[in-house]
Amino acid sequence: MILSMTGYGKGNSVNGKIRVEVEVKSVNSRFLDIITKLPSSILNKEYELREQIKNKINRGKLTVVVQIKKNDIDSQDIIINKDKLKNYLSFIKELKKTAKISEKIRLEHILYNKELFEAGEIEFTEEEFNVVRKALDQALDEMLKMKRNEGKELAKDLRKRIEIIEKKLSEIETESNASVKEYFEKLKEKVKLLVEDIQLEKERLEMELAIIADKAEITEECVRLKSHIKFFMNSLEEDSEPGRKLNFLCQEMNRETNTISSKTISTFITHNTVFIKEEIEKIREQIQNIE
Repeated sequence: MILSMTGYGKGNSVNGKIRVEVEVKSVNSRFLDIITKLPSSILNKEYELREQIKNKINRGKLTVVVQIKKNDIDSQDIIINKDKLKNYLSFIKELKKTAKISEKIRLEHILYNKELFEAGEIEFTEEEFNVVRKALDQALDEMLKMKRNEGKELAKDLRKRIEIIEKKLSEIETESNASVKEYFEKLKEKVKLLVEDIQLEKERLEMELAIIADKAEITEECVRLKSHIKFFMNSLEEDSEPGRKLNFLCQEMNRETNTISSKTISTFITHNTVFIKEEIEKIREQIQNIE
């Protein structure tokens, strides 16, 4: 089953002392890139949280936000950021002076600025940190559920586009056999008009025409393209991390399609290869979002 690289999850956990809320967002990325926004009280645990994420997520750019609050709101210590307060008071004084305001600085002027106040640090034991782990696991599981659901929709779309390619390829193979024979006969007719006595070097002429017609033969390319399609579908169904493999197979499918287009002598086949390349490009866009 394929997984989308985009997803969102939220987890909550609580014990007698703290409440933890974790949000996880994931977007496309070639590798696993984890951005964490943690309270200072658990910054020393960042490595452990990253390892916990790596056990569940393989690719994508993840943003992880952790918020921790004490259960008893009344017991939360409020700390004044003295440096911010000094800067804020200096700013107000300068503002009063510039605007020529004589009003005195009152307590409410300070209380309006919430950035001056901070919640007191929570001392973490292993028991409290397990609450954080539990909330993170919950958020990751919820995100994985969303990624799986999006992955199912992606797989449906990819199968639909592969079916279109297979149909066009079947039409190309049918047309190819007839077009090479037709081209061979047309060449013979043209030569007859140019050469007065065609019987003189009939064998050589037949050989030259056969070589020209053989250059327009696309059977091998069609076989390889079908092989790539088969591997693509197998990877879609069976591989646990098919993203990179599918991208490589798309490149090979596009290569064979371009070769068919360049070799063919049939306008009908050329038009069909254009349709195939359009579908391959749409597939490539979709698989950029597969983990």
